[in-house]
Amino acid sequence: MINDTDMIHLRRCVELASEALEAGDEPFGSVLVGADGTLLAEDRNRIAGGDSTRHPEFFLARWAAEHMAPEERAVATVYTSGEHCPMCAAAHGWVGLGRIVYVSSTEQLTAWLAELGVAPPPVRPLPIQEIAPGVTVEGPVAGLDAQVRELHMRLHDKSGMS
Repeated sequence: MINDTDMIHLRRCVELASEALEAGDEPFGSVLVGADGTLLAEDRNRIAGGDSTRHPEFFLARWAAEHMAPEERAVATVYTSGEHCPMCAAAHGWVGLGRIVYVSSTEQLTAWLAELGVAPPPVRPLPIQEIAPGVTVEGPVAGLDAQVRELHMRLHDKSGMS
């Protein structure tokens, strides 16, 4: 069940997604929070430079592997503006991170992009649990998902794809 603390972290993810968009990147943002509620790391999408693996969820998985013990990773939470892609879900699972809470789902994003006539991605969009079935996943979050949708609409309006 998503609580007030979760909402604080999810709002930060939306802020990071907005920062990514303002920096000329796709609007995604994520934070990693320890079991005690401490914000440990955060990032936003950085693929505009040409490296399509520079997703914030992938960065957080690598950060966790380098800075946290396995037992700390297992009880940490990753909050994110959009449901993990297959690459990020796999990294999350391999590193042994705990719960994922996302604002907007892969299903929502796929529908939004199709509505805008955006070509499908080179990797099949799958739900997290298709890739990492043992991970607890919560989302989407009504209300905040509309904010994320608006960021994606702005991205594709700028590129003339709408």
